[in-house]
Amino acid sequence: MNEVDIKAIKTLLQTPKNIVIIPHKNPDSDAIGSTLALWHYLKNKGQEAIIVAPNDYPDFLKWMPGETEIVKFDTQKEEAEKYIEAANVIFTLDFNDLSRIGEMASTVSKSDATFIMIDHHQQPAEYATYTYSDTSMSSTCEMVYNFICFLEDEDDITPEMASCLYSGIMTDTGSFRFSATTSTTHRVIANLMDKGANNSEIHNAIYDTNSPTKLQLLGCALKNMVVLEAYNTVYITLSKQELLQYDFRKGDTEGFVNYGLSLKGIKFAAIFIENLQEPYIKMSLRSKGDFSVNEFARTHFNGGGHTNAAGGRSDDSMEDTVKKFKEILTAYKNELN
Repeated sequence: MNEVDIKAIKTLLQTPKNIVIIPHKNPDSDAIGSTLALWHYLKNKGQEAIIVAPNDYPDFLKWMPGETEIVKFDTQKEEAEKYIEAANVIFTLDFNDLSRIGEMASTVSKSDATFIMIDHHQQPAEYATYTYSDTSMSSTCEMVYNFICFLEDEDDITPEMASCLYSGIMTDTGSFRFSATTSTTHRVIANLMDKGANNSEIHNAIYDTNSPTKLQLLGCALKNMVVLEAYNTVYITLSKQELLQYDFRKGDTEGFVNYGLSLKGIKFAAIFIENLQEPYIKMSLRSKGDFSVNEFARTHFNGGGHTNAAGGRSDDSMEDTVKKFKEILTAYKNELN
């Protein structure tokens, strides 16, 4: 973030403001962790801040300090709209296009507030007054840590903030094994532990929450796994009926796609999941090396993300989605080999 923007934001936040902080739809640990950490920071600075999330998120994120204060747009629409309409400043975290907040976008786009974007995904839209965008960063949580440091308030990071930030960095780096995990990331993590983040408790709170039905759903997903050896690719399908059979809960399929990518020689993995409420297929894509699933998702499946981790959607049936996926792969055979 450049010095001119940092100075302007410092000036902006010198006096109390009505501030709304927004994560993307279906927020994950990085989205919830970054918004809560920023919320704690702003509240401690005397700001009137509130988090408005487009919708709910998995139970394994609901231990985070301050989580009960989050307003959900889909179930608390009237209250959420009042906060957005009254906002002087709107922070958007862990997304870079208003399409990523679903129905909430129509309300947010009408706001005349000062927008501040903090995000690490590729190809940011130009809606924010101040943009902190860096695709090389491990996570938005690491960027929020940097943002607080830019404002010269690193010493003000509390144990609650440290725990929230640690959570998002841990999950978005795949427990520190993904390529975006740098030596600087580890230094940030060390600082957060020094400031009160309990690494083992956070890991247990997020990862050691399996139910019997979730593990059975994983077994179903692995049974459905198909290996396309000619393309060094794996895909997994989960139908609506299978989700209902194993009592699916939001977040239960988190990380399933990585099992395919763990196979020796596999460069590209995908999972296709039927949405229970709406007639579309949700897609998660992962890759190794320089094969860009961001480009693949943006070009073919109305999605995007990072080079090695992206998402998309298909409005076709499961059968037609898989058929289309296989047909598209033929154009990428050389890249995948």
